[in-house]
Amino acid sequence: MCRWLAYSGGDIPLAELIFNTRHSLIDQSLSSHSSPQTTNGDGFGVGWYDGLDAPGLYKHTQPAWNDANFNDLCTHIRSPLFIAHVRASTGTAIQHSNCHPFRYGPLLLVHNGHIRDFHRLRRQLAIELEDNYFREIAGSTDSELMFLLALQFGMATDVYEGVARMVGFVEQVGRAAGIEHPMQMTLGISDGKKLYAVRYSSEGNSRTLFCSRDVRALQEELSPEQTALAKQLTNDARCVVSEPLSDLRELWEPIAESTFVTIEGGHLESRPFQPIQP
Repeated sequence: MCRWLAYSGGDIPLAELIFNTRHSLIDQSLSSHSSPQTTNGDGFGVGWYDGLDAPGLYKHTQPAWNDANFNDLCTHIRSPLFIAHVRASTGTAIQHSNCHPFRYGPLLLVHNGHIRDFHRLRRQLAIELEDNYFREIAGSTDSELMFLLALQFGMATDVYEGVARMVGFVEQVGRAAGIEHPMQMTLGISDGKKLYAVRYSSEGNSRTLFCSRDVRALQEELSPEQTALAKQLTNDARCVVSEPLSDLRELWEPIAESTFVTIEGGHLESRPFQPIQP
């Protein structure tokens, strides 16, 4: 599977959370603690917001730990809202267009999980797309197709409804093809103002997902050399991660099964997530 991290709060250099914590996303790309696949070296990416109409995006097919440019960019770029992802392919090619995040207008999406037997369902799922979204397909992943379907189902105006309708459609198509549990996912999504996270799977056994309890969780994750940054972190700083950034798990709240989370201004709203059937 994959690992991802999303941050919302005051401006900070991207590197402080992606590279410099005790169990950073880069560490997780080499040695994940709570994923079926220990190594996530099939590409990476980061998307960040900086006041422009669309978020910035940097992606590459090589392992995140092996790209000096990534470290340099993350050291110099500051943002109040960003999402980063390290990939472990579930069968599709290692290519730039298959790396996360996926971007459409102001929206970013990352995914950990899979559509089960995607090779069997891909054609029928893609046929559902209207021409304007079908033309956006650049890669071959289930994640990109999920993103475009959610957009078609209204994610740009209502993130919850777009995602719920997308999942309901995928499950309908999968079960019609004899697949009992079609969907496995955690999603990180942002529209540039809010951060959203979803944990859901058809079998009720989703990949792990955590949210920092408060700013103290992030301050404790930083190394002693980062004392200046620890003081800079604002009280509204929150982070959502596939797995905690250190062994201090008491500072991280597990996101429950079948849950949709919205974060804005440090406030976290949690609600049950239920697919909407077509």
